[in-house]
Amino acid sequence: MAAPADPPDGPPDGIGGGDDELRPDEYRSVVFDEDFVRAARLQEFSAQERMGEHARAVRSRSIWSGSGPAKPRTGTPGRAARQGMLLVLLIAAAFAAAVYMGLSNPAAPRAQIRTEPLTSTVVPLAPAVAVPGGQPADLFGQGPAAAFRTGAAGITMPAVRRTAHFTDGQVATALSTAKDYLVQSSLDPDVLAGAATRPVRALLDPDQLEQFDRSMASPSGDGRHAATGWLVRFDRGTAVADPRVRVHGTLAYEEASPEVLEVTADHTFVYAVRPAAAAQPASGEASLFTVRRELRFRFDLEDLAARRTELVSAYVLAGPQACSADPAGAFRPLPAGTGPTTVGPAASDPYAAGRPRRTGGLCGVMAPADSAAPPVSPAP
Repeated sequence: MAAPADPPDGPPDGIGGGDDELRPDEYRSVVFDEDFVRAARLQEFSAQERMGEHARAVRSRSIWSGSGPAKPRTGTPGRAARQGMLLVLLIAAAFAAAVYMGLSNPAAPRAQIRTEPLTSTVVPLAPAVAVPGGQPADLFGQGPAAAFRTGAAGITMPAVRRTAHFTDGQVATALSTAKDYLVQSSLDPDVLAGAATRPVRALLDPDQLEQFDRSMASPSGDGRHAATGWLVRFDRGTAVADPRVRVHGTLAYEEASPEVLEVTADHTFVYAVRPAAAAQPASGEASLFTVRRELRFRFDLEDLAARRTELVSAYVLAGPQACSADPAGAFRPLPAGTGPTTVGPAASDPYAAGRPRRTGGLCGVMAPADSAAPPVSPAP
């Protein structure tokens, strides 16, 4: 007999009729595990949740909700758009605040540091007695130059200490650059012979190059364009008899401003020279020629970064020369045996470092090499 719920023709094949307990369950083989339940997109509200009017029978489940009660989905397109707009507004507000702070409190502009042109004074020193002559080794062994060091070793560096606005490294860079300038401008054989200027030019601030080039091309004693204010150069009639130039002097530094470091150099260079026609040692006597150079260098931050300098001032005493000679273009040493050529002001001693300058005119008288001079520590 068919059950009340069976079709008129009886139950389908394979499914028993009669009492419910005798019919097999058609969903008996279906198993709903925990993962399947968690992944369900719909969940029926509880009886308490359905008590409100017009309550929905089911709610959506989030695949990220876990095993707890599902929360309504919030990732709708409209809400995402509102969140994106809020983020854009926050970024725009932060940018506007930064711009406002920058405009209301602008950083103080860096002061433009003006490059000063070189001012130079070159004074020839006439001999007070006959110019001594002899072989370079014998000449160097007499007088104050006997205690001088040779070449770049005579340009000694002071102890390096940072200043208020410059580091140890920046001070060391300024001192080493000043020393390089002294070496190139006072000891380079090609520079001394007047055959080269590039080694000196390469160390100068670009704003001084025009003045330097004019000084080399058309030297003048106008205080701005003396070639011998920038470097040591002999005329073509003079040859350096011994490349081992004797040097003694000092370097010092100080902070001129928060952005400018100054280095002062005071050195005496002693050269053994002879007439160019007597370039061979056996063909003529050599004589000593002394150049006292007091230079002041200036370095700003750009100069330090590029390892270059501004030569601000140069005071030069050089002799023995004739007072009638123009020393602006090149030095013209008097040969050995030449006697006094003029009577001038009180003698100036180019070896006396730190002594007051006693030359007030365009020419001075060179003190004899054996005159009193301050003690000099002998070279090692």
